[in-house]
Amino acid sequence: MENEINERFIALEMKVAYMEDFINKLQEVCVENQKTIEILRQENKILSGRIQDLSDNIEIPNRKPPHY
Repeated sequence: MENEINERFIALEMKVAYMEDFINKLQEVCVENQKTIEILRQENKILSGRIQDLSDNIEIPNRKPPHY
């Protein structure tokens, strides 16, 4: 009886150890992804500003399309 309880306890300890390792790895991935998201947001903001600047500087002639 005591041997069975001991084996179950060891099995639970192993599962907890694997889960802790998995959670730590998952947290590392989440932190890395958050950093990537922040970089992409900054790049998106810069590119949006450049596109806005370009569209403000472009003059579109007021002429009819060729099919008219």
